[in-house]
Amino acid sequence: QSHLVESGGGSVQPGGSLTLSCVASGFSLDSYAIGWFRQAPGKEREGVACTSGSGDNTYYAESVEGRFTIARDNAKKMVFLQMNSLKPEDTAVYHCGAAVTKGLNTQTAMCVVAGTYEFDFWGQGTQVTVSS
Repeated sequence: QSHLVESGGGSVQPGGSLTLSCVASGFSLDSYAIGWFRQAPGKEREGVACTSGSGDNTYYAESVEGRFTIARDNAKKMVFLQMNSLKPEDTAVYHCGAAVTKGLNTQTAMCVVAGTYEFDFWGQGTQVTVSS
């Protein structure tokens, strides 16, 4: 069975760092754009960081640019999200999602319209809580 599984969430103080991991099982990541998405209670799903199949092209939400870094290792079927300088407003459930690459800007589209984008694979999520 093909699926995505996230790990690495937890509780951290403001200004701290966390690294999230997402591993794919049952399929190869090479043909998929993949990204990290978050949803806080009462808020819409937000595309945080998305990357193309090769990893050469990335998109970051303005709210995280300069603080978060997405990276992928297709050989290991893994995607990572390094989160630095965390803020209380980063508190959310973080999911990874993958979609077959449909063009040069699939990674941008999936992040910008995260609330309605049709993903091929979607993880169960990991909680990130930033609080003092």
